[in-house]
Amino acid sequence: MTFVMRKKLIALALILLCPTLAGAAEAFLTAIEDVPLAPSLSEQATGGMVFDSPTGRIVEAVATGTVPADQVTAFYAQTLPQLGWSSAGKMIFKREAETLRITIEPAPQKGAVQKDAIIVRFNLAPNNH
Repeated sequence: MTFVMRKKLIALALILLCPTLAGAAEAFLTAIEDVPLAPSLSEQATGGMVFDSPTGRIVEAVATGTVPADQVTAFYAQTLPQLGWSSAGKMIFKREAETLRITIEPAPQKGAVQKDAIIVRFNLAPNNH
């Protein structure tokens, strides 16, 4: 199955299985093409990294937004299992030979405090890392 076809099937699955998230089904991380971007998050062009190793890909991606962290946690806990990821701990997911770790932290405050400003880090690595 080609990458484009796989991405379309994932988007279709999100729309069919989770109608309330249908608007978010079109947004995926560019660095990790099969991981959706939670509503109210924007992927950052800087701060990410993609590396292909002999044992698999290693990817880091960063997204920011103004949304409560628990909403982001709930989104990924609900959505990723529908895409074949199984939970392996708090915000740790495994699928095939890869492990995805998602961390959420408050964004550094500059000037006026922005409530619920967060940074979400996605780390994807082969299971043996």
